[in-house]
Amino acid sequence: MKSISTLASAIAVVLLMGGSPAAVAQVAAPASVAAPQAGMSQVVFFRPSGMGMAISCNIRENGKMLGTANNGRYFVLATTPGVHKFTTHGETTDELTIQTEADETAYVKCKIGMGLMSGRPNISPSTKEEFDSRVAKMKPSDPEKMAKAIAADDAHHAGEAAGATH
Repeated sequence: MKSISTLASAIAVVLLMGGSPAAVAQVAAPASVAAPQAGMSQVVFFRPSGMGMAISCNIRENGKMLGTANNGRYFVLATTPGVHKFTTHGETTDELTIQTEADETAYVKCKIGMGLMSGRPNISPSTKEEFDSRVAKMKPSDPEKMAKAIAADDAHHAGEAAGATH
C-alpha cells in the first residue's frame, strides 16, 4: 500500500510541476531484474552515465561479443554457473574473471576512464545495491540494436578469420 501512495505522490508532483504523462512513466518505478532461470546464473552489466558518452562497453567472452552497455544502459546475460572471463576493449583491453553460482545474479559495472586517444572501458565487480541505487537513471539496452551490433561483430570476425586462412 505504501508503494501505491509513493507512486501517487510522485505522479502528483510531476503533474503539479507541469509534467506530461510521459514524464510520469519515467518517475514511476525503477526496473528490477528478474531471478535467473532455475539452475542458471545471470550477470547484469551496467554502465552508469558519465564520461565517454559516445563510447560503448562491448562485453566479450572467448572473443565472442555478448552484449553492449552504452552510457546509462544495462543488459542481463543469462549464463551457466561457473567461471567466466569477460573482456572489453577500447584503447586497451580490460578483463574480469568472475565465478557465477546457480540461481544467483552477479553484477558488473563498466566505467569509462581517460585514455590517450579515446576512453578506456573498465569492468569491475559490483553489487545489487549499487545497481539498484543507479537503475532509476538507466534504461535497458535496446535488444534489436544489440542483436545488430553482435551480428555485425560476428561478421567482422568471420571475415578476419577467412582472410587469415587465405
